[in-house]
Amino acid sequence: MTENTAATASILLLEDSVIDAELISEQIDRVEPRPTLTIATGRQAFVDALSNGRYDLVLSDFSLPDFDGMAALDVVVAQAPETPFIFVSGVLGEDAAIDAFRRGATDYVLKQRLNRLPSAVERALAEANERSRRRHAEQQREILVRELSHRVKNNMAVMLSLVRRTARVAKTVEDFERSLSARVTALADGHALLFENNWNETALLDVLTRAAASFDDLEKRIVVEMSPNVRISPRIALSLSMAFHELIANAAKFGALSSQHGRVDVDWTLEPREGDAPLLHFTWVEKGGPAITAPGQGGLGSRLIRSLIEYELEGRAMMDFGRDGLRCVLSFPLTEGLRPQ
Repeated sequence: MTENTAATASILLLEDSVIDAELISEQIDRVEPRPTLTIATGRQAFVDALSNGRYDLVLSDFSLPDFDGMAALDVVVAQAPETPFIFVSGVLGEDAAIDAFRRGATDYVLKQRLNRLPSAVERALAEANERSRRRHAEQQREILVRELSHRVKNNMAVMLSLVRRTARVAKTVEDFERSLSARVTALADGHALLFENNWNETALLDVLTRAAASFDDLEKRIVVEMSPNVRISPRIALSLSMAFHELIANAAKFGALSSQHGRVDVDWTLEPREGDAPLLHFTWVEKGGPAITAPGQGGLGSRLIRSLIEYELEGRAMMDFGRDGLRCVLSFPLTEGLRPQ
């Protein structure tokens, strides 16, 4: 059944009488919007029509020379159980009608009162559409619940990993509390951004901007060069939000952003690959900060970045601790809905 009541409905009519078929067709023409009508005059034509097409409603006579209306109902219930079925007959008695309802019929209209047919058809189509809408909503809810459960488990695993890793390198309880709080906040900020986008694709620039926003006035010293507008999937956005947090935190503590005149230049490029997803290369270049060496930033932050990019995103994190500051290139495939715009 189509989910749009304004769409043209498709009706299959089982009727062997040419005259009755014409009378029924005239009544169907009164339905708004006007449905398309396919007429089958016997068993084989009816079965073939059901096998070769998809119908929003089935109308059937009760008694035919080579077929029985109840048998037609059984075929529809077996092949298309969600399709409404209306008997249009001149011989349907009360007992037969009750039996028909028990076996899955939606309604019945006597041929002596065909003026009832348009309203019966409209009601059956509307009810079927509502059932379809509810069924679709229930399926979406089930999908969301499963996805939420999966994300909660993943987030708990990330949280436990952050706690353990932060505890290993923390020198004091205060240092542990401060570092862990900042990382949990970064994870929460990433989730907040995704919720704002209804867990759809998110702009890479927005992920970087949100990560930088928690560092007070440092955001304006992170300069984004002209780069393609790329939207990324929720899973990758969460990984990048954590990686960006570590880059900014390290720069604020050890690198260019620890100096009053330091800055960071950021850009990203796309590398097309034939037969495979393109690669995104994210470049982070610190300038104007103090001279640094690898041990100065070779702690938890660097290890987290490598883990997030190399294991979560199946990419590569290259870090060059030069005299002029850190140069970091994060490369990963544009998978799971990532796409340039």
